[in-house]
Amino acid sequence: MHIKINKKFLTYNKYKVKCALGKRGIGAKKKEGDKITPKGQYNIKFLLYRKDRIKKIKTELKKIIIKKNMGWCDDPSSKNYNKLIRLPAKNSHEKLYKYDNSYDIILVLNYNMNPVRNGKGSAIFIHVAKKNYKKTLGCIAISKIALLKIISKIKKNTIVKISDQK
Repeated sequence: MHIKINKKFLTYNKYKVKCALGKRGIGAKKKEGDKITPKGQYNIKFLLYRKDRIKKIKTELKKIIIKKNMGWCDDPSSKNYNKLIRLPAKNSHEKLYKYDNSYDIILVLNYNMNPVRNGKGSAIFIHVAKKNYKKTLGCIAISKIALLKIISKIKKNTIVKISDQK
């Protein structure tokens, strides 16, 4: 089974939910910060989650608990670009331990990971949507309930297909 993502929905099997995407839609990601959700097919590398907010998580994916000292490097000049890092860090990064609930659960997609090309874009995740499904910086965001339901069903080899087709 594939997870399919288009302009408005994320679909898995017959389960279809509203999603938020990058401010500039789906397309060819050109550079870090372009606010585009990258078109293509991706694997899910692992799942990150907040143990204090998600008590039990049922999935066959590799799970990593988000701690206060965890971040994701988004600095193209760093050797840790597009990687999970320990904070504090000198280079530009995103904190994964957030006060809002958007990063309570994160599916890390293998976008720009093998090999990592500096400046090509980083931190492409499927995560929890804001209440009003506010546009993202390039990630895919869905409701927490939907995300929990999907991760309980997907397999380690589930492919995520992002397309600008309906």
